[in-house]
Amino acid sequence: MYHVNENGYYGEFGGAYVPEILHGHVEHLRTNYLTIMQEPAFQAEVDQLLRDYVGRPSPLYKAERLSERYGCTVYLKREDLNHTGAHKINNTIGQIVLAKRLGKTRIIAETGAGQHGVATATVCALMNLDCVVYMGKTDVERQALNVQKMKMLGATVVPVTSGNMTLKDATNEALRDWCCNPADTFYVIGSTVGPHPYPDMVARFQSVISREMKAQLLEKEGRDYPDYLIACVGGGSNAAGAFYHYLDETRTKLVAVEAAGKGLETEETAACLQLGRLGILHGSKSLIMQTEDGQIIEPYSISAGLDYPGVGPIHANLYRCGRLQVLAATDDQALAAATELTRMEGIIPALESSHALAALPQLTFKPDDVVVINLSGRGDKDMDTYIAHFNPTAL
Repeated sequence: MYHVNENGYYGEFGGAYVPEILHGHVEHLRTNYLTIMQEPAFQAEVDQLLRDYVGRPSPLYKAERLSERYGCTVYLKREDLNHTGAHKINNTIGQIVLAKRLGKTRIIAETGAGQHGVATATVCALMNLDCVVYMGKTDVERQALNVQKMKMLGATVVPVTSGNMTLKDATNEALRDWCCNPADTFYVIGSTVGPHPYPDMVARFQSVISREMKAQLLEKEGRDYPDYLIACVGGGSNAAGAFYHYLDETRTKLVAVEAAGKGLETEETAACLQLGRLGILHGSKSLIMQTEDGQIIEPYSISAGLDYPGVGPIHANLYRCGRLQVLAATDDQALAAATELTRMEGIIPALESSHALAALPQLTFKPDDVVVINLSGRGDKDMDTYIAHFNPTAL
């Protein structure tokens, strides 16, 4: 019910809507990805890299002061402690090892917050592959540190100046590149979006998060499931990984937090699950922020990683099925949550993760509730934004 079917759909969402020039390449990937991913040699290589290069398993940290404040037991799944500072590298390692199995020599990617771009550039440097990263000019400016990291790693960073120059526009350009260079190029999509099999493939590579979580909770709490599992959702890769092994666990409430931007009632928001209409974007059918005649509405969020006008078909289906509780956090709520975690636990979160943290004051917990928040990334990349908000004269 919650997983992809043989036709690439999650309920009414998903599919593979691609230009004719890419159809054969996407079909080749679809017919081979599961076979390759199930090969013992492939699994051994990926597992070794996740352990020795990324530093997995990431800790499940009990946040004592947050737990006291919210009257329950709060754990943070520390994806921010991975090499490169976010969950993104789980997926880039998997896809790039797969790309090499398919004989591809050139890697392209899109990025918003820059974490996927850095993770892609990192693995390409490790494996000696050419790497081109498309990034909206707006994001190039607000994520300058990550741009410098990508360049230092040897990647070519292409600023995109169309649209509002953010993640949607970077994805458009990456798709154009793929259409022009399909033979030798593998497109490493960073989230659970795009044509099938990408949403399923990304979710599978990120499912290491929930697999570890089950073992860690069993050790710490004597049961392998939480009462609440919370993650931010833009395209949705960190949430897909956190939710993956709990989709059929009815004792766990799954909570997704979208970027409300300036507010759900304004035109400056990125809350696609709550405000989106059924449509097709970047190769799949999902809930898209669009006008009645199908024109994309430019999204807005203070968080570059959530500034996208669509959501993965996985999450659209979970929402429509009633399996997923969806909340929204404004820029101000996310900034307040970031401050709270920083001051109470000594952890500076990424702005994306701050949206997930902003769910805590919106929910009511019982004293024996176990709550896990997927802390998808660290806040280094967002320091300029934090400084500008809290002390504008410091820049």
